[in-house]
Amino acid sequence: MTVNTALKLPLAAALFLAPATLAAPPDEAPPPKEKPALKADAKPIVIPFELLKSRHMAINVKINGKGPYRVIFDTGAPTNLVNNRIAKETGLLDAKEKGGFLFGPAPAPKTIKTFEVGGLTLEGMPTMVMDHPTVAAIAQAVGPVEGLIGFPFFARYKMTIDYQKKEMTLVPSGYVPGDTMQALMDKLMNASGKKPEPAVVAPAAVWGFAVGKSKEDEAAGVVVTEVLEGSAAAAGGLRIGDRLLTLDGRWTDSVADTFVAASLAKPGKAVPLVVTRAGKEVKLTVTPAKVLLFK
Repeated sequence: MTVNTALKLPLAAALFLAPATLAAPPDEAPPPKEKPALKADAKPIVIPFELLKSRHMAINVKINGKGPYRVIFDTGAPTNLVNNRIAKETGLLDAKEKGGFLFGPAPAPKTIKTFEVGGLTLEGMPTMVMDHPTVAAIAQAVGPVEGLIGFPFFARYKMTIDYQKKEMTLVPSGYVPGDTMQALMDKLMNASGKKPEPAVVAPAAVWGFAVGKSKEDEAAGVVVTEVLEGSAAAAGGLRIGDRLLTLDGRWTDSVADTFVAASLAKPGKAVPLVVTRAGKEVKLTVTPAKVLLFK
């Protein structure tokens, strides 16, 4: 699997930057389980994959009977992830429920009732729901990519990857992984042997807004696509439709730029934002809130 290692690490690492992946404990859902036919002595299952220009592997999956959807198979990812559109289409989110986005409060993990890939069907597969800019950037380069599949899936199998045939062979090992993200947080928080402070591994602050930028948009800044009611962004006067030019003096010409700028701000500290609104430049001040992982 050495062909993909170098290029998969940035994608997996990017997930650790997302508020959705570190700030919320999982649902109390039943542990994932395999159907009776998929025991450790079951026959090997062969799944074809596509090798993308980014050197990631892509597979087609069905979620709750819907699909197929093209997702990245990432052996460096500690969690599964699907975007908000697919989550609503497959019933992971209801019509009134909002998915996760950067700079917003962390959504609770969801549970996929049935997950199908190749001739394999699993029940109770955990996943995060979020429009992650790293996945979106890959999709812009290689075509539709709706999320990624990581450790909660592949840890159940002994896996062989044939890059020439573009096939992966899975043999059930009998192992069902637990909550990897919670275990990772516990390990990081307890590494010093002291009682952890609440926000050690949390993102710096919660803002309560989302931004976007189309591929054809070459103007400076990003467009504010959502402002949560009662959030720090709303209190600071940020509005849907504003074009955010700078945050705390840092340029925000892309979603990734905005995430980096927002992540460097300290919670509780007033931060200047510059936006254009109705053709005029407007200066705002937003004081992002603190993120608490534990009480």
